Amino acid sequence: MFKNIPILFECSRVFSLPMTIFSWLVVFVAAIFDSGNILYGIIALFAICLVHMGANILDDYFDYKSLIKQVNFDKKEYLESTQKTKCRYLVSGVVSEKEFLITAFLYFGLAGLAGLFFFIKCGKPVLYYTAAAGMIVLLYSFMSKIKLSEVAVALAYGPILYGGVYYVMTKTISWEIFVLAIPTMLMTVVLLYIHTVMDYDFDLKEGHLTVANSFNSQLESLVVLKFLLIAAYLAPILLCIFDISDWQVLLTFLTIPLAVDLYKSMADYSADTDSVPEKKWFHFPMENMKHIEEIHAESFMIRMYQSRNLMMYFSLLLTLGLCLSIF
Repeated sequence: MFKNIPILFECSRVFSLPMTIFSWLVVFVAAIFDSGNILYGIIALFAICLVHMGANILDDYFDYKSLIKQVNFDKKEYLESTQKTKCRYLVSGVVSEKEFLITAFLYFGLAGLAGLFFFIKCGKPVLYYTAAAGMIVLLYSFMSKIKLSEVAVALAYGPILYGGVYYVMTKTISWEIFVLAIPTMLMTVVLLYIHTVMDYDFDLKEGHLTVANSFNSQLESLVVLKFLLIAAYLAPILLCIFDISDWQVLLTFLTIPLAVDLYKSMADYSADTDSVPEKKWFHFPMENMKHIEEIHAESFMIRMYQSRNLMMYFSLLLTLGLCLSIF
């Protein structure tokens, strides 16, 4: 198992952790301004990251079990056609089901210890947030097959993450925190939706019903992406309207050119799935590109990085806006 640790980290989709870290950053800073416990916030971050990676591992495992049950499943054809690592290593036998399950249980076990600590220190509401997160993790693979993956991610990265972190740091529940969650929650859903748009054909073959493949083509499905991006940029205005923050949160508007560039990139992908976006300075960071080029996944991964980095920059500017509005 030890020799497969790098592969297991890859299957944990570590590249997507920034969407968890930067979502956490916004509520972490907000809680600090409300005299929150900084140490508890940092412990919560580690626990959330562990749950995130465990959920990714479990999702791959359930998808793999569903794949191999299909009568017409052809291992060779799958490995030749798939452009991402999802299930690839399980299907090829590089890692075993046992290794996947052990990894998931390690992630969840360590996160569970943090949850127990918070329950002892902060009280009963911790159980509610933990139970809600657990339900999302267990049901995500099923929800992703019935057009509810966006709902699952919105709940996880909105009220559950923000409410949970804010509670363990301040021992209070605030409706304002749930409103504060909306902008980054929408940007996180954008990343997931882009993933499902690019998986349009794969999901259809594997029997996954998604919002994206409800449309007649990938190009038509981009109307939802357009709606999500517009909503994400309108959301910070709510923070001003409800007097949760001042106009400085509108610094997030500086990322609008990146959002437009991302939408155009997805339009190009809809026309040609092999098209590789031109790398621009604001697309970075893009790690492990050598490996990505070796497995010919540039078309897929560069767009995932574009979306992830947009969410990162958006969250950073939102956090900066919160800080400036206080001072």
